[in-house]
Amino acid sequence: MSRRFNVRAALAGTAIAALAATALTGCGAAKGTHSARAGATGPSTGSSPGSPSGSSSGPGGAASTPPSPPKSTSGDNVPPGGTLKASPVLEYYTGAQDRSVALTFDDGPSPVWTPKILAVLAKYHAHATFCEIGPNARANPAMVQAIRAAGDQLCDHTVSHNEAMSKRPLAYQTQEIVGAKEMIEKAGGSGTQVSWFRAPGGDFSPPNRTIAAQNGLRPLAWSVDTTDWERPGVGAIVSHVHHELSKGAIILMHDGGGDRSQTVAALNVLLPQLIHAGYSFDFPAK
Repeated sequence: MSRRFNVRAALAGTAIAALAATALTGCGAAKGTHSARAGATGPSTGSSPGSPSGSSSGPGGAASTPPSPPKSTSGDNVPPGGTLKASPVLEYYTGAQDRSVALTFDDGPSPVWTPKILAVLAKYHAHATFCEIGPNARANPAMVQAIRAAGDQLCDHTVSHNEAMSKRPLAYQTQEIVGAKEMIEKAGGSGTQVSWFRAPGGDFSPPNRTIAAQNGLRPLAWSVDTTDWERPGVGAIVSHVHHELSKGAIILMHDGGGDRSQTVAALNVLLPQLIHAGYSFDFPAK
């Protein structure tokens, strides 16, 4: 993801209650819940929000102007194969009232960084949701299977990681979402379930959220942006989490899109701190 917008502004601009009343079953996607507008269009390796241009071999690109908050109306376009009745609700929080958080990792899987992150999660008995770029999953099926074996969840992060996807024709958006879902499922093997959709850079729109919903995917946003995609230093990543932490928070990090050594190191610091503070780790589901 590269472009991002502030979650407080997004929440203010999104009529969550109104959407909840009319949300489709099995929701679609949501514009980056905190400040994400995932990496730019690119090939299989995908990049993380705001990652500097050239920081990875896949979709990435330099940071750009933050997008407007997600709309709360249905929009004018109708996705292929259905009527657009309402935009699925964006999931910014898990809905939990206790001290639990949901960890999410974007832009993988990576044969280098995903195993390291899985090892840290296992060390602290934590689980996470991995938002995968389709070609990355296809190129690294062992990583998708390792995520499943660890008891973690999978999320669709599109085929091309195009942060301007919402401006493209509906047929293109459908292929981006459905194509990635199929790649991840095939890489994971029989019984693989992809439950979520996260638009690159938080580029959610009512149409692409509904396309996702029609394919059994719920829209996964976030409330805490660690900014690990900028590689600001381990201390800064940890500090961002503590500054924005709340009950039921969905935390955005990355296991793909470039050098994620800072993410791994920050996770080793952050998880024991959260556990000591009484937090547990959950999935982003209500």
